[in-house]
Amino acid sequence: MKIAIVTGASSGMGREFVIQIADRFNGIEEIWAIARRQELMEELASMVPVKLRTFSLDLTDEHQLKQLEETLREEKPEVKWLVNASGFGKIGTVGSVNLADEMGMVDLNCRALIAVTHLTLPYLSRNSRIVQFASAAAFMPQPGFAIYAATKAFVLSYSRALNEELNEKDIFVTAVCPGPVRTEFFSIAETTGVMPLYKKMVMANPKKVVRLALRDSMMGRSVSVYGSSMKAFRVICKALPHIVIFRLMKGFLKVH
Repeated sequence: MKIAIVTGASSGMGREFVIQIADRFNGIEEIWAIARRQELMEELASMVPVKLRTFSLDLTDEHQLKQLEETLREEKPEVKWLVNASGFGKIGTVGSVNLADEMGMVDLNCRALIAVTHLTLPYLSRNSRIVQFASAAAFMPQPGFAIYAATKAFVLSYSRALNEELNEKDIFVTAVCPGPVRTEFFSIAETTGVMPLYKKMVMANPKKVVRLALRDSMMGRSVSVYGSSMKAFRVICKALPHIVIFRLMKGFLKVH
């Protein structure tokens, strides 16, 4: 049985990946949707032309992860797509966000992503794809969003290395690095702070971000960056010392 596994499937980018994989890849017999909100995944099941199996799991809980591990071991599916889209961020300086949220970002954005990847690897066949959600925040440190950006820098580095390790098996890993995307992500992020104006100005459409991510993954690209502004930001982060960019950003915020 050929399947796709998508985490963070109840909303945002994960939900969009479920919809587009179901619409575009006829060979997928089931999509395993993983998220905490069961009711939202049940709503999604009626919207896609592929059988959706739901797993209501908290991926930061090792005991709940065993449910996925045991199901994989019992059914031994052929995993053609693994999409790790679960994650969250909280805006605020280090120490101003409560400790549970600071640690939670590391647990979900990094540790859970590693765990799901590790559990799924034995079931990935040749010409399969792994899509890991990083962020344009991974391109440089982000004062005021420090922990989230650091977790995404980890995801980007991990994904690029994993892509090299799996090349000989014809398994391709793509780190998706969008800028701000119009999802409920920021409704959570802004419970502890306000998103800067310049980020609101470059908000992307989630459908377009996912469409490009799937195309880049099929083309074997290790990084997918949506939009000219984020592509330019990536170049700037490579070309200029980060301290210079920090000063430019502070100047922009003062003006606005």
